[in-house]
Amino acid sequence: MDSRLRGNDSREKKEIMNKKTIRDVDVQGKKVLVRVDFNVPLRDGVVADDGRIQAALPTINYLLDNGAALILCTHLGRPKSPADTQFALDPVAARLSELIHRPVQKMDEVVGDSVTAAAAKLGAGEVMLLENTRFEAGEKKNDPALAAKLAALADVYVNDAFGTAHRAHASTEGVARAMDGAAVAGFLMGKELEALGTAVSNPAHPYIAIMGGAKISDKIKLIDNLLGVADKILIGGGMANTFLRAMGYELGSSLVEADALAEAQRLLEQAPDRLILPVDVVVALEFKADAPATAVSAQNIPADQMALDIGPDTLTLFADALNGAKLVIWNGPMGVFEFPAFAKGTNALAQMLATAVDAGTEVIIGGGDSAAAVKNAGLSSKMSHVSTGGGASLELLEGKTLPGIAALDDKS
Repeated sequence: MDSRLRGNDSREKKEIMNKKTIRDVDVQGKKVLVRVDFNVPLRDGVVADDGRIQAALPTINYLLDNGAALILCTHLGRPKSPADTQFALDPVAARLSELIHRPVQKMDEVVGDSVTAAAAKLGAGEVMLLENTRFEAGEKKNDPALAAKLAALADVYVNDAFGTAHRAHASTEGVARAMDGAAVAGFLMGKELEALGTAVSNPAHPYIAIMGGAKISDKIKLIDNLLGVADKILIGGGMANTFLRAMGYELGSSLVEADALAEAQRLLEQAPDRLILPVDVVVALEFKADAPATAVSAQNIPADQMALDIGPDTLTLFADALNGAKLVIWNGPMGVFEFPAFAKGTNALAQMLATAVDAGTEVIIGGGDSAAAVKNAGLSSKMSHVSTGGGASLELLEGKTLPGIAALDDKS
């Protein structure tokens, strides 16, 4: 392994891996405030995709089975005020009730006299859902007064919303610090910390990272951090164009971040043998789903064409690099996967990784577009772990402290 590879410090490892979970606290007869991530799509007044609600069921059912009274809170969308009633949680409460086979008392406020009174009456095995936390102006500001009101509702706080762990909001970081009682991780949060925490602090080798998506500027810090721990980084998607341009290639009308060329050049000089770039790409005249697609060498992109996917020779190159890997992290699609003609590279890579899992490789999908791409390919269940938090997983892999995790209780 390259001598430049380094481990993360023990403080980071403790923060990520050493948090208490709901198994570490007694919830019998307790009121438990659970921050879930029910930021789900709604269509015609019903939940269109209940995947995030389903992901929280292990935590919810465990707490109910162990005699807790549950107070759930979540955000939904980006409302500007409570007047944005299309973001109210009534459809979410209805779907949750169907899934857990018991009533869910939906509140019309996040905090207030009616919520306090309802929480006080809540008995073991009963469930109430607070209104959209972002209806409160103090939520995103991490207002101490709002956090204190939330904390006063319960004896125990559980954060099971990994997708919001990188945000210091009142319902994530503030309430955890305001609790008189325990503040612990739920099962979904614990699963994320176990999978991603291992990749950050104690990865198996060979460790291969795959980076895609549109922009290198979004992931410079991530690539920098990964160069400290990964053996190789495979680069695809639009961000590969900026690296190829930094190598002196002509990119035609492809997306290239001129402002990021210097950073791309720096990274190439830092790790010329560990950054693996496309050798061929799939190009088209226009950014359109039905544009005719052609595979060309990365060194011979026509002046009037744009790169929209990786090509077959690159897939072969990537397959060679992945051969024998013990751990793979994938963040970002290889092309415009929303268009079937330019999703072939992403889908083929997903299939390659599913096969690798069968051979014993740990494959972690970093959430966001990567998770959507794997889902579109019908391969989510084949991966070792698909993260529920795009931004949170990125920041964790960058080595950042996530406030929603840091605020939880450490194991002794």
